[in-house]
Amino acid sequence: MTVVLHGFQYSVYVRIARMALAEKGAAYERSEVNPFAADLPAVYLAMHPFRRVPVLVHGDFVLYETGAITRYVDETFPGPRLQPTAPRERARMTQIISIIDAYAYWPMVRQVFTHSVFRPRVGEPADPEEIGRGLEGSARALAALEGLAAGGDVLVGDELSLADLHFAPMIEYFAAAPETREILPRYPRLAAWRDAMRRRPSLAATDPGLPGRIGD
Repeated sequence: MTVVLHGFQYSVYVRIARMALAEKGAAYERSEVNPFAADLPAVYLAMHPFRRVPVLVHGDFVLYETGAITRYVDETFPGPRLQPTAPRERARMTQIISIIDAYAYWPMVRQVFTHSVFRPRVGEPADPEEIGRGLEGSARALAALEGLAAGGDVLVGDELSLADLHFAPMIEYFAAAPETREILPRYPRLAAWRDAMRRRPSLAATDPGLPGRIGD
């Protein structure tokens, strides 16, 4: 059955799904969808009524919500297991993913990265106050994740898990902002983990790059 991943090139959540597919060695096609467009196709809205990305289509099975997609990918396709079997490690993975979604994504990506990096590159106005609020919120999230990280190459246990794939795209965007250069070294476990994740082929293979500056 054909696998199609619908989503926006620069979405961290699309990259999370792409990394899961890459780690499993699953072949798939991509369909570009900009959720910020005013005129999303009706066929897409029929798949995702909340106008978000990504959407995975596997044959006649349609699935949205990144956490559901990555778990489905892990449990459907052959390849290395991406979810711990031990109850406590599995619970820790779920906890970390929940923290990332609830407390890290917005300040790290939508406030710091978007206003420091993305908006200036596409010629849109940026708000320095949003960056400041994002740095404040990011500090709380990073401190919590630093305390939960296993220490080493992965966040949970001894093997790569969905928690690693969920956070890697976000911390890469966060690190692209000049304001974060002095911040990340304050979290040594996360810094060491990030160095290990940057060596994984799945992270390099899914790098969306950055949009060119207006006028370049």
